[in-house]
Amino acid sequence: MVDEVAAGRRRFAQLLGEFRRTAVLVPFDAYGSLWTADFNGVRWICAFSDEEALSRFAHAQQDSGREWEFRTILGARLLDVMVPMLPGPAGVALDAGSEDGMLFPPVEGVVPEAAVVDLGGTQ
Repeated sequence: MVDEVAAGRRRFAQLLGEFRRTAVLVPFDAYGSLWTADFNGVRWICAFSDEEALSRFAHAQQDSGREWEFRTILGARLLDVMVPMLPGPAGVALDAGSEDGMLFPPVEGVVPEAAVVDLGGTQ
């Protein structure tokens, strides 16, 4: 069990490093703001690995008829700059709604210290 947890942590660290080095697509909502979703008290910036993933998301939102504006942003910039700018706890949801989706939550080692959620000493 311990080996599985350690392997899982190593795999997440690898995925996080890859995400930080990769440019992703970040859509804007109809009001010109970053597309975010609130879930369990955390605001998630929605980012997509490619236009196909963004298109599937738009279709799932039943909003594929409008032209979706997006920007290409480095994953590190999302985590280090954009997440701390949002009010309250925030993270990044990569390819939301897909089987390959990934969450980068507001925890130590993922976002800057100022944006980390205080877990009350339980980790």
